[in-house]
Amino acid sequence: MNARKFIAASSRDALKLVRVELGADAVILSNRKVPEGVEIVALAGSDLAHLSETRVCETRIPDNAAKPQRSGTLSAQGANQAATLGAKVLDANSRREVPVPRAGRDAVAEQQSLLSEIKTMRNMMQEQMARLSWSDMQQRDPERGGLLRDMLNVGFSPMLSRQLLEKAPAKGGLDWLRRALGHNLRVATFQEDVVARGGVYALVGPTGVGKTTTTAKLAARAVVRYGADKVALVTTDSYRIGAHEQLKIYGKILGVSVHAVRDTEDLRLTLSGLKHKHLVIIDTMGVGQRDSRVAEQAQMFDAVGVQRLLLLNATSSGGTLDDVVKMYGGSGVIGCIPTKLDEAVTLGTVLDVVVRHKLTMHYIASGQRVPEDLHEVNLEYLLHRLFKDVGKASAAFDMPEAELPNFMAALGGAQKMLGGQYAL
Repeated sequence: MNARKFIAASSRDALKLVRVELGADAVILSNRKVPEGVEIVALAGSDLAHLSETRVCETRIPDNAAKPQRSGTLSAQGANQAATLGAKVLDANSRREVPVPRAGRDAVAEQQSLLSEIKTMRNMMQEQMARLSWSDMQQRDPERGGLLRDMLNVGFSPMLSRQLLEKAPAKGGLDWLRRALGHNLRVATFQEDVVARGGVYALVGPTGVGKTTTTAKLAARAVVRYGADKVALVTTDSYRIGAHEQLKIYGKILGVSVHAVRDTEDLRLTLSGLKHKHLVIIDTMGVGQRDSRVAEQAQMFDAVGVQRLLLLNATSSGGTLDDVVKMYGGSGVIGCIPTKLDEAVTLGTVLDVVVRHKLTMHYIASGQRVPEDLHEVNLEYLLHRLFKDVGKASAAFDMPEAELPNFMAALGGAQKMLGGQYAL
């Protein structure tokens, strides 16, 4: 194994050198204070992988790993802990002498056991170093640490929070964060507005997200602008009791025609008879995102060239919304409409999903009234509401700032950003 030594002015700079030279899988063997700043001894991950193909007979513990220097600072204490972990790994190797196996499978089992032990120790060291890095960041730049806490507490994912704050300038503050989020939230232009542009659109999403009510809201906006004779409603929901009747009530109030279809051919014939309409909105059945009928529905709309708007429930968890986008997404989805904003305590989760999946917001829905509770997207309002309660009394689910290093370190460096880079 070829251990390498890196010296820099700070732990953060030294870790950057390690990543550049040895890659993200590098193993930190020791970390200590030196007159020049911080010294880190590291090993390439490929060297560890090579151990699975060789037999280890003896390994000596480097002096600097066995006797870490002591210091009163937090960084030095962390260095001692990291060095101790590195010593444990090397000591485990030095005390383990692999005997000549009696059978080939015994040798394979021994090698696998050794490699597993080393990988466990490596993960422990990487987590420890990540914890030290976040602790160091909080001490050197408490404002940035506060922004991270605020983003997590309003519902943003650790992945997006981490990447945005890595780009944040010194003393950027909440104003910079609002601007950065505003640059990454896509809003439909007037030319992209489905009501103004016209055409045929289906509203899709899981049960209870508000598809039927939103269908009526969009239809009402179009009726006011173009007249009832230029708008039509279609439903594919033949499963829910009263679904068709509910849409018919809205249609009667608005003075627009309502049509029910059963399959692809029925939809094709119905749309053919509605070509003279400026806007046709299709209300769809509500099923869980993992239901097989979701794929069947997408195939039906693709077959007749119907574009789709995905409705996202702002009260849902991030994992659920990610799954909804994954299962309902596709080339036919042109954007989204976040719904139930009036019921959501925080908006960070739904906006996080919109940013990471690069979805275009066409409208936002915040209640049951038709058409009053459908609004054009106002980013300034959304971002103001997003952080307006920051600094108030913490709720039971808020992340205490003291826990941030442990929380972020536990995530590890293996998490990759969805959707790539962001405009800042």
